Amino acid sequence: MSQAKIPLIELINVSKSFGTKQVLNRVNLQIYEGEVTTIIGLSGGGKSVLLKHIIGLLEQDEGTILFRGEPFNRANRSQNVFAQNEISYMFQDNALFDSMTVFDNVALPLNETTNLTKREIAEKVMARLRETELADAGYKFPSELSGGMQKRVALARALITDPKIVLFDEPTSGQDPVRKNAILGMIAQYQRKFGFTAILVSHEIPDVYFISNRILALYDKQIVFQGTPEELEKFDHPFTHEVIHSIEGLQAELTGLHSRRRFKLLYHNELKKHTHGETYTIILFSLNYSGNEPDGLNQSLAEETIQSMGRFINRRFDSVGGFSTRYMANQFVTVLPHSDTEEATDILKLFVADLEGYSVQNLLAAEGLLSADPCVEFSVMVGLAESHPSLAIEKVVLSAQEKQVKIARMVCAAQ
Repeated sequence: MSQAKIPLIELINVSKSFGTKQVLNRVNLQIYEGEVTTIIGLSGGGKSVLLKHIIGLLEQDEGTILFRGEPFNRANRSQNVFAQNEISYMFQDNALFDSMTVFDNVALPLNETTNLTKREIAEKVMARLRETELADAGYKFPSELSGGMQKRVALARALITDPKIVLFDEPTSGQDPVRKNAILGMIAQYQRKFGFTAILVSHEIPDVYFISNRILALYDKQIVFQGTPEELEKFDHPFTHEVIHSIEGLQAELTGLHSRRRFKLLYHNELKKHTHGETYTIILFSLNYSGNEPDGLNQSLAEETIQSMGRFINRRFDSVGGFSTRYMANQFVTVLPHSDTEEATDILKLFVADLEGYSVQNLLAAEGLLSADPCVEFSVMVGLAESHPSLAIEKVVLSAQEKQVKIARMVCAAQ
């Protein structure tokens, strides 16, 4: 378990004020190597200030910061990972140089800190630009790009040195829902591939949960929660009501799907009304990539397709009394109250018949979205599990997962 590890970074009773305004008050937290840790909290609540303390860009007024168990501050950071080009920072405002092209902005860390040849730098930069869908923007200036494209330039630059620790300050701010999830997916993809420690500041709840190992909740100048996303769902504190509920309500309005936390509340509230011995059925949908996992070029299209499938599922099963949620990055769960496996199977057959003939482009078009080349293809897997209200939802979902079979393949329409 994470708690048994020695923290990579630890803050002990750290406080910070700017003039008479206190921003952090005796903050305690731990960050573990090789994990994705996300700091969440209200806008203007001190998340970015906390992040800058974690890496020594700001000096604390009180308290101690430890790096691998050793005291760490701006005075001694030249002797640790900062001097070894092992840490990178993606600023909330991007911090791009307006007088430099996109290519030169991304190349800057390599030019400043490595002995790579001009050709080697160019190859690495072009690879990152392709992965972040910026290949055609290399010789443009930041002022010529949209806010979303500028965000991707900052991401490409943060990853260019293959760092061991990457800090992301609101990496998805200003992005539309599709780009937002594409960036989160890209961060998760790179983190899995290279194994760096990722520290994010984000208010994108619950989307960021899908890529996070641990959540740190900053509220009223202190860290009031540290743990997994699943543990946060059980956390009873004013933070959950003021921060999480309000943001998740907006998420439901934007996507038409219940958040995972709201889904659990519906699950318990709906099923506790049932008479003793009455059953219900879980349907677990998984969308698995046919072939390799998408790279930066088509990650956004993959996310568009997954979200569109979620709304497609929700509409079909809502009409028969079911309710659905996005359970994992590529999974959706639907609960059919008052039903057994036989009835749920009949309902599912109607869904499969409805899905037949849909290509990826058809699915996106039904949501008013446009597809683009290259295309992604998915296998649609489904599993059913019948249970009763006293059984935890996680166990029922696991049972459904063990029974999954392929019911469809979402392919690209013929060009």
